[in-house]
Amino acid sequence: MESKNLVEKLKHYGLSKNEYDYALKLLKKENLTDIEWALFSSLWSEHCSYKSSKTFLRKLYNTSDRIVSEEGENAGVVDLGEGERIAFKMESHNHPSFIEPFQGAATGVGGILRDIFTMGARPIALANYLCFGESGSNRLSELVSGVVSGISFYGNCVGVPNVTGKTKFHSSYNKNNLVNAFALGYYGKEDKIISSKIKIPGNLLVYVGAKTGRDGVHGASMASESFDKDSESKRPTIQIGDPFYEKCLIESCLEVMKSGLVEAVQDMGAAGLTSSSFEMSYGGGLGLELDLSKVPLRDQTLTPEEILLSESQERMLLTCKAENLDKIEMVFKKWGLDAVCVGHVRKEPEILLLWKGDTLCKIDPNLIVGKAPEYNHEFETKMFIENDQVESSTDLLGYFHSVHGASKEWVYDQYDQRVGASTLLDCSEQIGAVVLPESKRSVGIALGCRQKLMSLNPFFGGADAFLHPALALSSKGYEPWAVTDCLNFGNPLRPEVMGDFASSLKGLSLACESFKSPIISGNVSLFNETEGENICPTPSVGVVGLNTQKVLDDYEPVRSSFQNVGSEVYLLSCRDFIWSGAFLENIQGSGDLEFKKVNEFSKILIEIARSKKSSLLSSRVVGSMGLMGSLFKMSSKNIGFDLDVEIDDERLFSESLYEVVLEFKNSPDLDIPEDFGFVYLGQTKEGGELKYSESIIDVERLKKESKDSWNKKVGV
Repeated sequence: MESKNLVEKLKHYGLSKNEYDYALKLLKKENLTDIEWALFSSLWSEHCSYKSSKTFLRKLYNTSDRIVSEEGENAGVVDLGEGERIAFKMESHNHPSFIEPFQGAATGVGGILRDIFTMGARPIALANYLCFGESGSNRLSELVSGVVSGISFYGNCVGVPNVTGKTKFHSSYNKNNLVNAFALGYYGKEDKIISSKIKIPGNLLVYVGAKTGRDGVHGASMASESFDKDSESKRPTIQIGDPFYEKCLIESCLEVMKSGLVEAVQDMGAAGLTSSSFEMSYGGGLGLELDLSKVPLRDQTLTPEEILLSESQERMLLTCKAENLDKIEMVFKKWGLDAVCVGHVRKEPEILLLWKGDTLCKIDPNLIVGKAPEYNHEFETKMFIENDQVESSTDLLGYFHSVHGASKEWVYDQYDQRVGASTLLDCSEQIGAVVLPESKRSVGIALGCRQKLMSLNPFFGGADAFLHPALALSSKGYEPWAVTDCLNFGNPLRPEVMGDFASSLKGLSLACESFKSPIISGNVSLFNETEGENICPTPSVGVVGLNTQKVLDDYEPVRSSFQNVGSEVYLLSCRDFIWSGAFLENIQGSGDLEFKKVNEFSKILIEIARSKKSSLLSSRVVGSMGLMGSLFKMSSKNIGFDLDVEIDDERLFSESLYEVVLEFKNSPDLDIPEDFGFVYLGQTKEGGELKYSESIIDVERLKKESKDSWNKKVGV
């Protein structure tokens, strides 16, 4: 029978009895020391070990000559040609942002930025994917205002533009909001990719950045648990960020990297010093000696366990040759940051943890990192069910007055979208885009995941999470180049949750493979469950595209709203899978997705967008409220539109996969294959009216009402 003390320890450290027994077997011991409890607790947490998802992650499509980074690094890196490369990644900060919205979201931005510049890339763009509960849900106003303020505070202060994003509302997030942060960094022709893997015995281990405090202790374990009524009590596990320190850390790290002074660098993210040291050691197959008593502290009362587990922000661990230590110290001192030698690299694959002359622990990192548990939980897949009794909504006014359709301008108006002077397309467009500094080509960024389709069928939803943003990029002339994902799901111990996980990853992977767009990085966030209620499966996806045309030379950005009066407007369609239910949960569907055909559709869009002959001015992939919703979003107070063709209401408001509205300055002379529909819709006109059938919409008035509805429905 388990002792009361053991039961309490297992609960405190978030380990199961089987995991505890497994740890003892690996160590060939009868008990764990306090330090060993802390190590296994953090490194075997779901957040650090991916123990419930590794089996599925290995099957994701990630094979491509474009990839130039090694597996297991902080972010993925792809080659763009012409000597330029980019690093990017998407990561969750869901649990911290629910407990403390401002700091949780702010440190989510700080963490994803560190994943980028840890590898030697300069961050040049941010994006985010946010999910909140339905209108009237508890804490909605507090969560939305806190999260958006945290994101804007950190990103604006550190000086990286936030160029795109998504903000979604769904009842399943009433008690568990999602905050997913994306960052992209740039390598010039002379910049080197920096690895986190230690490679040379005798190199020094150097702690750089801010001092260590008590904030964030046991944060990785907290992020690997479901919430209950006592979730508010977890506030002490939330990190506190300082974007001004981060800015100094970016500049100092990039300076020592460009100077060739460092050999390996690792961010102190989840589990802090523990994960960074053990992952560096395991990745390089070498050992470390780490003296915890040399770690710079804000609080001198911290215990060795707290120093190991602290998730204080703006800190890095690096290795260097002994002769370079003085130069590194000088650089970080110039930026007002600590740079302290706390140990060295050992040839023997063991980690020695020291404290004031005593050895606290001596352990092979492979026993914790390499041999972490790996689970194959039972799962059951959801069958697709058609519902012929459900009709789509044709209430355009109702949609744009709802929390789902209300204007999101309040969100992105908080962000500095143009700092750095490289932004080409910002949050007002369907995608974001930034100009590459050396070649003057551009990369586009688009995020995807639609809860309604995920609820209908996780396989289609997972595929659509890539396809919808990929087509948005294609319609602007960007070839979908590579992908990152942030896989947000509920309790993996529930078979239906793991069934959704397996199905959506299969759909996502097949869709990416059909485009030859590799998944190069990502994050898994499980246990998004509160009091037994799980979130809707939400595999949010970030797609990055490349446009090889030179900006302001042979490429003018394709916008997302009408640009000229008198333009001709067409609808280009790849209508294989048709569904309806413009908002709420009214969904029906029929047909199947042919990935090969969607890929051909993408190539047609790219060709149209890049061709000067086509005179394309604007484009928009059809989404919520179908064709009419898109035409309304493309209209403005100055440019309206009359629909000149007869289309029944069901067709007007159905959300077909996939259709794109295209505005041409002149009559297009295009050779569109018969497999795809290409229909003339009408001409843009002066004045802000949208006319269809017998209905006339005052565009400016409805857009103002949509902004006002945001304040009323969300309360911010």
